[in-house]
Amino acid sequence: MSYFRHHVFFCTNQRDDGRQACEQCGASAVRDHAKARVKALGLSGAGGVRINTAGCLDRCAEGPVLVIYPEAVWYTYVDTDDIDEIIDVHLREGRIVERLKI
Repeated sequence: MSYFRHHVFFCTNQRDDGRQACEQCGASAVRDHAKARVKALGLSGAGGVRINTAGCLDRCAEGPVLVIYPEAVWYTYVDTDDIDEIIDVHLREGRIVERLKI
């Protein structure tokens, strides 16, 4: 069994060449929101949810993006309301948020 039930990776890549990157969409701030909310809900830690920063996940053009393992479900989001929905529906209830899935 995995140490974490869910492992969430937020792309926080920043590019200097003009191409879209997740950090241009505030990915680090949204990741911080997710981390705080998961902790407040008591979902973090061993057997629970781990929120992590990732370098480029090579899908910034579809971004901002995050991926949740072990399911390997990729999501995009606009704001913290979308992140709250992913936390509530995917991480708490175990259902995929189809409208945000890439």
